Amino acid sequence: MSGPLPLKSGDIVFIATPSPLYRRVARATGSKASHVGIVFEDAQAGWVVAESAVPRSRYRPLERFLGRSDDDWFVVRRLKQELTPDQVAALRAACDQRMGRWYHLGFKYESVRTFCSKFVHEVYREALGVDIGEVETFSELLRRNPGEPLGFWKLWFFGFIPWQRKTVTPESQLQSPRLNTIWHLGSPGSA
Repeated sequence: MSGPLPLKSGDIVFIATPSPLYRRVARATGSKASHVGIVFEDAQAGWVVAESAVPRSRYRPLERFLGRSDDDWFVVRRLKQELTPDQVAALRAACDQRMGRWYHLGFKYESVRTFCSKFVHEVYREALGVDIGEVETFSELLRRNPGEPLGFWKLWFFGFIPWQRKTVTPESQLQSPRLNTIWHLGSPGSA
């Protein structure tokens, strides 16, 4: 990354987390993206990312968030409509409300616990009435990638894949038509 990123509060940032679980998430969705958060400029801390992470949701300095990505890969996307200061404040308030929530390692959308893409989806829906990403079942998700071996997922779910469980993925958010790409693979606006 050369020079500062052209960030705005409310931008959505995607990374490729190198842990085995999140690499499997990326493979199952046919994507490099396996983790996502929302960027804010903080008067005291500088740029931070609101994220759902293991074990609980938190704010993390942007530099540390990006530093976790495999091969320094990341993408920044922004809502096509310009956010007003009130909308940014609403996004931040929705994130604040979710801080400290436990992570859901089974990626169950309909749970009090959260995970990264659910966090982003819920925050944008609550604050702005906008859906970022697509809520879908595991059956729908894995059907799109028939080459993905199911052995890992059977093991992860103790022998039974919850086919009708609803989830939302970083990949569906990365591909959202509601967003424009601001930065991709280290270059502004490339896709």
